[in-house]
Amino acid sequence: MTIRPTPLKKQQDFRERASAQGLDEALAWTLLQALARLAATGRPLACPAGLDVDANGELTQEPVGRGVVSVYPSATPCFELGGPSDAKAVELLELYLPLCIGQRSAELVVGHLGQSLDGQIATSSGASQYVTGPENIRHLHRLRALFDAVIVGANTVECDDPQLTTRLVSGPNPTRVVLDPNRRLHGTQVVFRDGAAPTLVLCANGAEKRNGFAHAEVLGLPATGELLPVEGVVAALRARGLNRLFVEGGGVTVSRFLEARAFDRLHLTVSSVFLGSGRPGVKLPGIDRLDAALRPRVRRFTLGDDVLFDCDFGGA
Repeated sequence: MTIRPTPLKKQQDFRERASAQGLDEALAWTLLQALARLAATGRPLACPAGLDVDANGELTQEPVGRGVVSVYPSATPCFELGGPSDAKAVELLELYLPLCIGQRSAELVVGHLGQSLDGQIATSSGASQYVTGPENIRHLHRLRALFDAVIVGANTVECDDPQLTTRLVSGPNPTRVVLDPNRRLHGTQVVFRDGAAPTLVLCANGAEKRNGFAHAEVLGLPATGELLPVEGVVAALRARGLNRLFVEGGGVTVSRFLEARAFDRLHLTVSSVFLGSGRPGVKLPGIDRLDAALRPRVRRFTLGDDVLFDCDFGGA
């Protein structure tokens, strides 16, 4: 997809709507999806530009200072509004725009975990639906809509039986990727049965020869013991044109990507609840010195009663 001029009548129609209503949540979300699609083609918006969206949801480029919003991919903050807007629209742009612009966005890897104040993602019995509130669940669906693929481990599929679709927001379903090195899942879970989105199971070489799934493809990869190397997973998905990757969970999978320094960003949502001894979220090898700690740049957002920490590892 290219950013292209649109007929003057469409631009006038959009500007009249923006002028009358301001930049609302729906228009901001349409803009973000268009930018994400552009990044997915390998040609992300990398230079400052004024942007509009036409009646078909396509981006239109204007000089900086014109359009409904001006975007500055290398700056902080990365946008300025071209007219009136509501608070929800601004919140969307602040949170998601950095995921959709700049050269890094073409091959972005973002993770997410929702956890308690004491760092647990589930109780000791495995109950995890839902540690965080409905605003964070909607956030998950938005992230799915902005990425090519959503990645989860076999434990998450077995325990939570997630659909991994965008049913709470407008936008396309991503390719669903399940990491199941030993093929222990038997295909009874919804992602293997509903046919709602392309579904790919990554396993160790040789395990792909076992019985397949009705609505999922199985791909074998070189494994290290009982683990699929993170770099091998990323390379295999990018070989299929899945460049923008969202790692949704669970704790083991997110921790392995973090330990491998594979994340550009990690969204860590903290709920105001204590679960006690349960299943931890991020679990990394210990360090001896504080100067060896990971120190991402962090932004904070409020999602209902939860707090989202947007951890940016670019250059960290």
